[in-house]
Amino acid sequence: MTCRELLSGIALKSRLPDDVAALLITGLDYDSRRVQPGFLFFAFSGAKVDGRLFAEAAMQRGAVAVASDLPPPPGHAAHPWIQVAHGRDALARAARTFYNAPDERLALTGITGTNGKTTTAFLIDAMLRATGRATAMIGTVEYRLAGKKMGAVNTTPESLDLYRIFHDLEEAGGTHVTMEVSSHALALGRVSGIRFHTAVFTNLTRDHLDFHQTMENYFEAKQLLFTPAEGPAPRCAVINFDDEWARRIRTSAETRRITYGFESGADVRATSVKSDFSGVRFRLEHEGRAVTLHSPLVGRINVYNILAAASASLTHGLDFETIQHGLDDMTAVPGRFERVEAGQPFLVVVDYAHTDDALRNVISVARGLAPKRVITLFGCGGDRDRSKRPLMGMAAAELSDYVVLTSDNPRSEDPLSIINDALVGLRRFDTPHSVEPDREKGIRIALREAAPGDIVILAGKGHETYQVLGDRTVHFDDRETARAILQEMGYEGQK
Repeated sequence: MTCRELLSGIALKSRLPDDVAALLITGLDYDSRRVQPGFLFFAFSGAKVDGRLFAEAAMQRGAVAVASDLPPPPGHAAHPWIQVAHGRDALARAARTFYNAPDERLALTGITGTNGKTTTAFLIDAMLRATGRATAMIGTVEYRLAGKKMGAVNTTPESLDLYRIFHDLEEAGGTHVTMEVSSHALALGRVSGIRFHTAVFTNLTRDHLDFHQTMENYFEAKQLLFTPAEGPAPRCAVINFDDEWARRIRTSAETRRITYGFESGADVRATSVKSDFSGVRFRLEHEGRAVTLHSPLVGRINVYNILAAASASLTHGLDFETIQHGLDDMTAVPGRFERVEAGQPFLVVVDYAHTDDALRNVISVARGLAPKRVITLFGCGGDRDRSKRPLMGMAAAELSDYVVLTSDNPRSEDPLSIINDALVGLRRFDTPHSVEPDREKGIRIALREAAPGDIVILAGKGHETYQVLGDRTVHFDDRETARAILQEMGYEGQK
């Protein structure tokens, strides 16, 4: 493919010289370490690094030209430099052209919202696989491609990586892709121009304001999935009827709108809900039909996730029986109310809850299981929105019987400064609590505080297997740590 063909339709800041337009392009990349001879290298500024700094390395590895929305840096060698209007948008368009628009043939489901994206994605993928289809799933915990698991770099990867996955799925005979779509990805243009069959909106609560600044900006980033600046609107929109922000979502005339929830008026509604240690059971009602669904996932929040997944599956033509088969296969989601069992007489769960709303949800799920006490351990991330820290402290203290305040990923901030921010909210209640900046020691405090019949929630990190401390990242897994401490305490049951 020539450079002219590849860049067709992409806004350029200057005319493309004929000799550059005629260059043959054999591949694309934005990472200079992956560049091969004949590649077009995309250099755009990231959050921490200017990609132009790696242009020379890319050329040395065989790149034939550089595309960037910025001019070449001072001292740049006389290599072809193509200045585009928008770097990530250009990469998305070029990737789609290079891989022959696989999103036109695959059925893509994109899920956005503050909470529930990961569980909903796992559920939809399980329901689609229950039909025998080869699928792909892209999200926070992991990527899956036709049965193979891959590590997740970002919740939503760059457009080029997405199109590579789409292409590989087609090559494997796959038909459906389910993916989490973060607000960052939408705002930065990582999914620019991608054609979605179904877009799902779970909810919106306070998060990522360090990036978006205001809730309105955060919401408008989510809105882009439903009314994109580039490309067609999704064929179907699945929206949480019970969420105030979700009700504000605008959809195009050509988009079929389906709502779900508990409240009367939802197109897909849950009634007669029962939840206990064995999971949830409820009646799903849709267009005059009804079916009783059951799942080992626990709590009201997971009924919402199941409703979202079932609604999305209905847009793909699945029937109730197939939806239930998918639920049967989905017994747990990594780091989402995930149990740690070592034979102890109390329940220990690990959950990714890292906002005040998510913390309230997970503690409410625990309360719904009628424990003697709920013991909650949590921390707040460093270099992130400070304003949510006291709110998380309030949520933990208001709903728990005992709280352990510790570190999450402090990053470049002083852990004690982060803890002090959260204490402002925690101390508005008289809830007994401990403060321990060392997360391992904090988990030990929480587990030693527990008595038979209690529930211990280790919140914040979920599936993560690392902790970011200053300028270093160390291995840390709440599940491993809790299991090791339980064994130290003398429990030697299920591992």
